[in-house]
Amino acid sequence: MRKLTQLVLLTTALISGPALADIKIAVLNYQMALLESDAAKKYAVDAEKKFGPQLNKLKTLESDAKRIQDRLMKDGERMQQAELERLELEFKQKARDFQSQSNDLNEAKASADREMLDKLKPKLDKAVEEVLKSGNYDIVLERGSVVDVKPQLDITLRVIERMNQSR
Repeated sequence: MRKLTQLVLLTTALISGPALADIKIAVLNYQMALLESDAAKKYAVDAEKKFGPQLNKLKTLESDAKRIQDRLMKDGERMQQAELERLELEFKQKARDFQSQSNDLNEAKASADREMLDKLKPKLDKAVEEVLKSGNYDIVLERGSVVDVKPQLDITLRVIERMNQSR
């Protein structure tokens, strides 16, 4: 992407003054356009509902393990051997459960995120294409590859609006 940007800038620099005036340049923050769309915001709310209970279970496991660990640190030297071993075993089990459930949650969330992205990407690409055609732009640069840009050259909000209209 950086080489493409350099090539575009070099090409632009080589073009004569009058020809440069005819070139329409735009900047697009592709990631922002995707994440700020209504569909992505709805997905975030739905994901919170879907994965919230699992996340709460993880938080409970974490606090239980922390409580056991604190008790072992505080009272471990005064405990009888059997009680100490029982708490250590319980702590290890909670840590294993936490790790396992955390991995499961991360995999499920990543899978759901990929599904959402696969579903939204064509809609975003279509919205970008429509905005580019309607604006008759010659060059579109990714916002991350531009140091500074005038707000009127940034088409991100127009792409988001177009994407939200094309339900």
